[in-house]
Amino acid sequence: MTDLKFEAALQRLEQIVDQLEAGNLSLEESLQVFEEGVGLARHCGRYLDDAEKRIELLTRDESGALKTTPFDLADEERA
Repeated sequence: MTDLKFEAALQRLEQIVDQLEAGNLSLEESLQVFEEGVGLARHCGRYLDDAEKRIELLTRDESGALKTTPFDLADEERA
């Protein structure tokens, strides 16, 4: 799963949710896809954590010190 792209993992996770919500799977099949979904959710979480760390590394102030500022979507929409 480590080579799975974030978008592909998220798309598969959405498919799993749809399958489980439809209620057409047997108990065993439901458990299998649920386990797969948990793994995908964890994979996506790790991917997002790593992306956040990369962004923090790229965000430095004038002196070179790391500066963490929250992302404000409202600021982006005004630009």
